[in-house]
Order: sequence, then C-alpha cells, then structure tokens
Amino acid sequence: MALQQQTHFLTKKKNQEPSQDFIFRSKLPDISIPNHLPLTDYVFQRFSGDGDGDSTKTCLIDSATGRIFTYADVQTNFRRIAAGIHRLGIRHRDTVMLLLPNSPEFALIFLALAHLGAVSTTANPLYTQSEIEKQAKASAAKMIITKRCYVKKLTNLQNNGVLIVCLDDEDDDVDGCVRFTELIQADETELPKPEISPEDTVSIPYSSGTTGLPKGVMITHKGLVTSIAQKVDGENPNLNFTGDDVILCFLPMFHTYTLNSLIFSAMRTGAAILIVPKFELNLVMELIQRYKVTVVPVAPPVVLAFVKSPETERYDLSSVRMMLSGAATLKKEPEDAVRLKFPNAIFGQGYGMTEAGTVAKSLAFAKNPFKTKSGACGTVIRNAEMKVVDIISGVSLPRNKSGEICIRGHQLMKGYLNDPEATSRTIDKDGWLHTGDIGFVDDDDEIFIVDRLKELIKFKGYQVAPAELEALLISHPSIEDAAVVPCVNENLKK
Repeated sequence: MALQQQTHFLTKKKNQEPSQDFIFRSKLPDISIPNHLPLTDYVFQRFSGDGDGDSTKTCLIDSATGRIFTYADVQTNFRRIAAGIHRLGIRHRDTVMLLLPNSPEFALIFLALAHLGAVSTTANPLYTQSEIEKQAKASAAKMIITKRCYVKKLTNLQNNGVLIVCLDDEDDDVDGCVRFTELIQADETELPKPEISPEDTVSIPYSSGTTGLPKGVMITHKGLVTSIAQKVDGENPNLNFTGDDVILCFLPMFHTYTLNSLIFSAMRTGAAILIVPKFELNLVMELIQRYKVTVVPVAPPVVLAFVKSPETERYDLSSVRMMLSGAATLKKEPEDAVRLKFPNAIFGQGYGMTEAGTVAKSLAFAKNPFKTKSGACGTVIRNAEMKVVDIISGVSLPRNKSGEICIRGHQLMKGYLNDPEATSRTIDKDGWLHTGDIGFVDDDDEIFIVDRLKELIKFKGYQVAPAELEALLISHPSIEDAAVVPCVNENLKK
C-alpha cells in the first residue's frame, strides 16, 4: 500500500516538500469516449452508418398498453417530434419542461429536444402548482409537455405565454393546449440540423445540491455522453448491458439517475426497456415473469418491499440476472436478504448525484466482474478521479479514512443555472466537485458511504430540502422562525 500511495505524490515548487495527494481511480482502464458527439448521435451510433445495431429490435415496451417501439421507430418518432416542436417556435437552447409520468413518450420527447439542440427540464408531475411555477420560471421554460390531468396546475404559466402541449389525444380538446399528435405527425425532413456544441446544455434537472433550495443543474451533451460511456462502453464495460437484455423501468423518469443509468445506457447497448408508469410490487413481479426481465434497477425502498413480501414465492423471478440499487445507500443486511429472493441475480450498488452523474458503480456488473462486498456502493467510475478530503483541513486522506468524497472528470455538470456562487462552492478551482457525502475507500478500492455532510434529507430516494420547508413554514403569519432537521420516525421502524 505504501508503494501505491507514493505514486500519488504531487510535486510542488522547488525547495518545497512534496505534498501527498491520494487520488483513486477505477480498476478498469480508461477508454476513448466520443464526447464530441451530440447525445442522440452518440446513443444511436451503432444504429447508423457502419454500426452493427439491428434497428428492427425492440427498444421500448409500454407495459400499460403493450405498445412496442423498435430502434427504427424510436429514431423516426423523436425526429418527427423535434420537427413538430421546432414548428411551434422552439429553437436551439430554448428550454421545455417535461411534466409527465413514465411513458415511452417521455423518452421520445427528451431525445427530440436533445436532437433539436433544445434543453429539457424534468419535473415531478405530483409537484404542487407553486413548485411547478418556480421551476418553469427559473429555467425560463417556453413550453410544457404534460397530460390533461395536470393542465389545471399550469393556468398561470399559460396566461403568461408558456405553450402547453397535451398528450391525451383521445380526450376532448383542452382549452389553449396543442395536441401531441400535431408533433408526432410532423415531417422530420423539415427540421434543419442545428450545430450542437459538446458544451451546450441538454438538460436542467433541479437538485438541492449540497445545501439550500433546489437549483438548476446544467448538464451538457459532453457531460451526459461521458457519464453513459463510463458505464457501458469499452471492451470490459463497468455495466454490462447487452442487446439481449430486457430492462425494467419503474423508477421515475424525471430523475436523472433513471435517464442516465437506465434509459440512455440501455439504448446505447441495444437492450429493450420495459416502461412501467409506477411501482406496484405485484404488478412488477408479474411483468418480470411475463417479459422475462433480466435487469431490475431499484431504489432502497423497493429492495425492502421485495425483502418483506411473502408474495415473491408466487412468481418466477429466475430470469433476473442483475439488480442495481441507487438513489440512496443500502446497508449490508437488506442487500444480503434480497439476494435470497433473486437467486440468479448479481446484486450491487451505484453512487452518484445529479451534479456529477455516476460517481461509482459496482464492478460485480462488469463484463469481466470483480469480487465485491455487501454494503459497498462500488468503485470509482472509469475516466474519472476521486479523492477523500478531511472536512476541516481539506487535506486528502489515504485508504480507510473517512472524509468528504470529491470527484473530477468530464461527466460533471457545467454549473448551477444563474448561480455562480453555488457553483464555486460545489466545484473548486481545480475542478473537484465536492459531493457533501462522507465516506472512505477501503483496501480493495471499494467505496463506503457512512454519513452525510450536507443538510439535505433523503426520504425513500427523494430529496427534501430543509431550506424549502423552512421558507414555506415561515410564510405562515403565526410562525416567526423555523428550522427543519431530520429525525427518525419510530413508528415507521415498527
């Protein structure tokens, strides 16, 4: 270990003592990443030109209706939607909000906007009217694409000139809304191909980051392409999705983790994606059995649902070869317990954040896998650097010493939208993004998250910003001041 640590000395100015900087990298070698390409060109690279992809293969399956979209269908549809959005006045670098539940249309619209050179901002359709308005105004959204049942929340925005597109074409016209069929029936040949720079923003999800109110995270084409490639590209990909896989998607598609690590990573590899509107345990198990699902991405609450349910014995879950957990850390005990429910599946964790893409991924998922430990969230992703720093001195720490995890690489966000101060607090002058998570790297390069430096509360994989709740409480005339802190609800533990 001493020899390895010596290789990480950084030379200072002449006559100064060398400063030891402990930098951790993936066990997998770096690879060439074509991050000069726009997102859609990269994702569908194997299905164009001299690529070896079969465009007749299934790409998207709508579990609610049984609809199937081949890879050819997906490319034709997102190009038509892009042309339709362009015809409605949306241009390169304009922002459009997706206020939708899980559906094939969600993926098609996101791809259409990326192809057009426009920007997606995704929002939870269960947000309140004021939450939707805040995000739409902050991101300068010119259009919102949604379902009929959410249109009432958009009245003020519509009155202020935001164009509303509604997916429910079987229903009567919604006043002032454009039908989605007008987009899907457009002529893709009418769309001029925009000049998209790798540094152009492709998405602005909202995150509370390390502290404070939700902020718009500017993710570039280069950053998203890099993050996908770090997982699924190379001779020995860290995440070995294949063209034979059927990947289940019930995690919310408005979440960056789902789009990055699931939808676009699957499309890059030619896998089929089974889209489920929302998680219902028995329905999910029935779908696994019916479609012979091979990959099941989950969050810790879903793991616990599987572990505690006696119903798992009623279904054939033997097709599942891989179960990936993300969005929050999972302890060793539930991880070991869920393995018994899926005896043929490799189980492992990943670790990431909206601002940094995937930070770590279990090497149990690699094409040529490594032995891993329960409770670890993986090893640092390839083509990136990680260090662990003392939370007081900022000095980098060796193995088995806990500190704040920092990550550096081309997968990082460009910054927070219109908030250079928050950006500089999160990404330092040397390009290190400070995650606000406390953890350590063990002797086998595996990462363990042990605490959270940030104020952010995580509940069932969702982020709860204390500052946002405090601001809401203080708005009440009878409340002078408020402070929000997390605490354990003992009733929920029973």
